[in-house]
Amino acid sequence: MRKPVADDGARTTGAGPTRRRGGELERAILDAVWAELVDHGYDRLTMDGVAARARTSKPVLYRRWQNRVELVMAALGRNAPDYQEPPDTGELRTDLLTFLGGLAHRFDDLPADAVHGLLVDIMRDPELRTRFRAGLTADGPVDGLAAIMHRAADRGEIARARLTPRVVSLPLDLLRDTLMIEGAVASDRVIAEILDEVVLPLLGAPVRP
Repeated sequence: MRKPVADDGARTTGAGPTRRRGGELERAILDAVWAELVDHGYDRLTMDGVAARARTSKPVLYRRWQNRVELVMAALGRNAPDYQEPPDTGELRTDLLTFLGGLAHRFDDLPADAVHGLLVDIMRDPELRTRFRAGLTADGPVDGLAAIMHRAADRGEIARARLTPRVVSLPLDLLRDTLMIEGAVASDRVIAEILDEVVLPLLGAPVRP
């Protein structure tokens, strides 16, 4: 568990200088990360730029995040959907469309190269890759997909025996590959194709014509 970090630089307000700590400071930093991604993309995002926009110092950033990849991952994670309460509409396809669309649309205001560049850096670093994969499982999107698919099995839409770890994570793998190969976040149309042409047939679920 991270300890609250005091801001090295004072923020000037109408009442005089104040110092930010804990959640307030972290929100300011992650807001700055997101704004830097929107304005400059991932390749031109720097710790200096984030610190300046957040009106803090680089040492404050490095106390919590070792590098810009960790910093950007934290900003993306803050804007993630609620994985612990995935949609439950009573139909597998609708649940998956809603869930995967929520994952994709959180990148709507970012340049495509920002997300692509982050994934490239993660794939280059074995330690970051391991941490990234861990973040997809425990209380993450893979767990959300598993919950959706197991509910469908409970309703009799699909056979529970088909829900292997590889199959459960397949929608995320295909979304990631779309980004890595095509350099673009999957659109609603692409998500529907992934489900209707690959995932749902594999699960033995009804596919819409």
